[in-house]
Amino acid sequence: MTMQADFVIIGAGSAGSAMAARLSEDGRHSVIVIEHGGSDFGPFIQMPAALSYPMNMGIYDWGYATEPEPHLGNRRLAAPRGKVIGGSSSINGMVFVRGHAEDFNHWADQGATGWSFADVLPYFKRMETSHQNGGIGGEEGWRGTDGPLHVQRGPAVNPLFKAFIDAGRQAGYGVTEDYNGSRQEGFGLMEQTIHNGQRWSTAEAYLKPALKRQNVNLVRGLARRVVIENHRATGVEIEAHGSIQVVQARREVIIAASAFNSPKLLMLSGIGPAAHLAEHGIEVVADRPGVGSNLQDHLEVYIQQECIQPITLYSKLNLVSKALIGAQWLFFRKGLGTSNQFEACAFVRSAAGVPYPDIQFHFLPGAIRYDGKAAAPMHGFQAHVGPMRSPSRGHVRLRAADARAAPVIRFNYMSHDEDWRDFRRAVRITREVFGQAAFDPFRGREIQPGADVQSDAEIDGFIRAHAESAYHPCGTCRMGRADDPGAVVDPETRVIGVDGLRVADSSIFPRVTNGNLNGPSIMTGEKAADHILGRAPLAPSNLEPWMNPNWRESDRVA
Repeated sequence: MTMQADFVIIGAGSAGSAMAARLSEDGRHSVIVIEHGGSDFGPFIQMPAALSYPMNMGIYDWGYATEPEPHLGNRRLAAPRGKVIGGSSSINGMVFVRGHAEDFNHWADQGATGWSFADVLPYFKRMETSHQNGGIGGEEGWRGTDGPLHVQRGPAVNPLFKAFIDAGRQAGYGVTEDYNGSRQEGFGLMEQTIHNGQRWSTAEAYLKPALKRQNVNLVRGLARRVVIENHRATGVEIEAHGSIQVVQARREVIIAASAFNSPKLLMLSGIGPAAHLAEHGIEVVADRPGVGSNLQDHLEVYIQQECIQPITLYSKLNLVSKALIGAQWLFFRKGLGTSNQFEACAFVRSAAGVPYPDIQFHFLPGAIRYDGKAAAPMHGFQAHVGPMRSPSRGHVRLRAADARAAPVIRFNYMSHDEDWRDFRRAVRITREVFGQAAFDPFRGREIQPGADVQSDAEIDGFIRAHAESAYHPCGTCRMGRADDPGAVVDPETRVIGVDGLRVADSSIFPRVTNGNLNGPSIMTGEKAADHILGRAPLAPSNLEPWMNPNWRESDRVA
């Protein structure tokens, strides 16, 4: 195989796979995708209920962790990213959230011109086929009907899902029929990137179909740096099969390697804060102080409640039940194995005066950590809850001038008083919801934090000891105006100061969006592909998203 193409994409993940498909679909351009990870074949990735396994497996995960976080008791938090075709869409929780309209309007206000909600909604629609209520399309005009990414809702047969939504209504919050449609705010059913009983990653939706084309090739290797000649990217140096090789790009190199690895690759290539590059003996090609800065994430805690009816996932955690679930999935693609178990959720506002939701809930009919560890020894249910728009910012830096060295990841979580205020509200709102009449037939004692944790100081101690990343890192190659010294890419995803080089993945987000980031990351790849090809963007939408008319006066519906 020739090691050159019109476009060379680093990373076969959420954005990279989407770009590979879109850049190659008319047959006029050749594409090479460089991926360090391997195949996504096998039940650990393909079976939705097995979601806790791949992010704990070195074969599928880069295995990164944060530096000690000073505001979280100096704990090192896991920071998984997919090292496999499909990237993090192959190891994530399969939750599909577009984000709130105002998130993207904020992007545009911050200099990402052309990325307002009206601009990005057509790409969200282009990328998906929405399966709802036994049909395709969901809320008319808002959802996609023929895109490669299949999005569904779980069966929600466990009565605890209904209890959660009913309890939200009883607490005075609204209910939304489709949080990915006109109205995000409220309690409702959660959506999943699952299709025909299996994980529907971007490898399934985009990359595997694209690889059937003669103009697309996948190259296995570790990207070491972008080759830059006279301030123009001309290829990518990789380590493959024990030797150093160069994959040449006739037109452009596109980095889509994650919020951790994209800035790392830029810095290894001489693009980043000049003083930091000099520390590692790297020749400066472009002094861009924003590379690796602006790191953001979502944190969450688990509020766990005992269930007095034996209807939770606890009864399925023994080996016999797991074997039966696995067999039913393997042979029939039916049963509990076909869902990620996150089938109800909520987006609410923490206080009057907050214009749109700033707290997210994932509800689970079990009491167990996201990574599958430390299950409570009893029937229980839980809500993962956390604020959406933390003011805290961290950074990614080089540990060494070596592509094999893990980057230095410092989120600086919980570094503002606002973080603690919002998190306390999130904990108290969860308790209020769990205390509603809808949960009366199910509710036992509070497992975590426990009834003795009530004061601000006690809740703060719980957060400090138990907050975990929701695995939504972004922002480290921020998109903005070309004359913005803190921006890394312009609104067409071009790296400022270097020709023939782009970044398109969650690292370019100016600010983290509401909810899980796989959806916005795929949308970024879809939209970037049009910019790369020089196509006119899809026509902006004129649909008006719902905003709570009483947001100034109340955090509830009334």
